Amino acid sequence: MKRLEEVFKRSGPPTYTFVEPTEYKALLVSIRTPGRGTVVEGPSGIGKTTSAVRIISEIGKDAKILELSGRDPNHYDLIAALPEMQPLGTVLIDDFHRLPDPIKHILADLIKLLADREDQQSKLVIVGINKAGQSLINYASDLTGRIDTISFETNPEEKVEQLIKLGEEALNVQINIRADIVQESEGSFQLTQMLCQECCIEAGILVEEEAIRNTTLSMEVIRERVLNELSKTFFHKAKLFATGPRLRKEGRAPYFYLLRWLAEGKEWTLNVSDAMRKYPQHRASVGQIVDKGYLADHLAKNPELQDVIHYDESTQELSVEDPKFFYYLKNLLWSKFCERVGYSSIEFDSRYDYALSFAGADRGVAEGLFAYLSDREISVFYDLNEQHRILGANVQDYLQPIYKSEATFVLPLLGSAYPQRVWAKFESEQFKDRFGQHAVVPIWFSDAPPGMFDETAKYGGVMLDKTKPLQDEIERIGALLCQKIKEHKESQKAYEAAQQESPHGHQLAVLV
Repeated sequence: MKRLEEVFKRSGPPTYTFVEPTEYKALLVSIRTPGRGTVVEGPSGIGKTTSAVRIISEIGKDAKILELSGRDPNHYDLIAALPEMQPLGTVLIDDFHRLPDPIKHILADLIKLLADREDQQSKLVIVGINKAGQSLINYASDLTGRIDTISFETNPEEKVEQLIKLGEEALNVQINIRADIVQESEGSFQLTQMLCQECCIEAGILVEEEAIRNTTLSMEVIRERVLNELSKTFFHKAKLFATGPRLRKEGRAPYFYLLRWLAEGKEWTLNVSDAMRKYPQHRASVGQIVDKGYLADHLAKNPELQDVIHYDESTQELSVEDPKFFYYLKNLLWSKFCERVGYSSIEFDSRYDYALSFAGADRGVAEGLFAYLSDREISVFYDLNEQHRILGANVQDYLQPIYKSEATFVLPLLGSAYPQRVWAKFESEQFKDRFGQHAVVPIWFSDAPPGMFDETAKYGGVMLDKTKPLQDEIERIGALLCQKIKEHKESQKAYEAAQQESPHGHQLAVLV
């Protein structure tokens, strides 16, 4: 008598419910071709490894397959030694993306060597997440033409439905919410298995039924059961990623947004460069943690995150490692999650929090403030940080909207050289009308001649004391600016909440 856990399996190759993914035949031909390397890439949980192992077993019949994994550090030495072990027979390396870079280089060189020799006795099959093929080529550009890259996509609905029907036949049941599960699984065989198993548990079907049994289930109930269970494991991981190395309530929450964008992706992967182009208002804050290696470092320092998320610096692909984690993210109520992890507000009405305006002689102060604020995930316009974007552009057209409206606040650094510089004059022309909007925070230098900036004295600003250590002054002023942007975001959130309530009250009065 078949058991539920043998039919709808949460892990491991399926016994009764194997369905050939759309790419199965292309993979079969590639694996049968001697010498050439085969790379199987795509989202987790859609049947890549299961298909590769099944094909290799069928082709080789009783031949041994050496299965190695990038997740297991105990396999690293053996993988690195493969060039010395020829002929290899068939070697399958799963989770290629998890391997250290030096071992990836070794594999790239080995695949090139086997392909050039058209080796009949050695076959390497590499399995990884999206862009695994491109990642491999990055380690040896001349691999192009020497490997077959088979890209698995999320499975079409008819394949998912076929899996469910095989399980129903094995258990002699009919699941009344089959169509809902097809939609809910997002093309993942693994999620389908998990949801079907939960359905059967809820219906009390633990073994094969003697007569056909129809279930009377609700997708809402099943979803709630699954999410309640998943939250015990995944809430902490999601929070750990979303807050970054340290929660910055005043910041732009770049890690939070990366996680949210990742959950919205169709292929369970996010190209960070593409995301920054799509969401330019977050480009400065997200670009900061990417360009400075903070994102990669955050994942490297938290092994528990590596089980669910992978980031490839070479391709800038951020991918979900565990389909169950993806399902959890897809069903998160992000506004509530935002509050639970500690952010007061994650909605922003401007591209930058601050824009620096200064004379070249005061670049050291500007650089210090930019570094201080950026490290606290506050978005700052600083010309050198965007020099690559300004190249080739009309500089006036590029800068004008930033100082006019795209920065919440402008920070003019009013040293003695400020009025004498052409670009400082141009920038001040753009933001001069914003003084009355409480959007300009003057920073006066103590060594500027008395009376030089009298016009700005009636507005709230801060004095930078040039007789004191510069770093101490930057930290003092930076802390004030952090507090200001934090309070601004909190007041903005309160205003938006009041605005959401007032139309209802107005409408009610009109109806009465």
